[in-house]
Amino acid sequence: QVQLVESGGGTVQAGGSLRLSCAASGRTITRYPMGWFRQPPGKERAFVVSISWNGANTYYADSVKGRFTISRDSAKNTVYLQMNSLKPEDTAVYYCAADTRQLEQIRAPDYWGQGTQVTVSS
Repeated sequence: QVQLVESGGGTVQAGGSLRLSCAASGRTITRYPMGWFRQPPGKERAFVVSISWNGANTYYADSVKGRFTISRDSAKNTVYLQMNSLKPEDTAVYYCAADTRQLEQIRAPDYWGQGTQVTVSS
């Protein structure tokens, strides 16, 4: 079992930055790809970014390329999402996810965090 706990959400003005953290417990995540998804109000949850098990490769949704950066600290069993140049359309609940059946890229997460709200005001 893997427990994922997100933190770092909040309210920020457009153009600002936030850093989300996802701390894993119960099982090491160093062998699995990790990622972030988000669910805007009234919409379905969608992929944002993922990072391979060793941190060598990252995959971004087009909407966040050049603004968001994912990283992982294996020693701390934690994944981070640095979000810069935030836009109102980035407003969503952000979920951390793990896919323990893959090595490279998240395909179908089997573990989810509880989510953290990010609100970007214009």
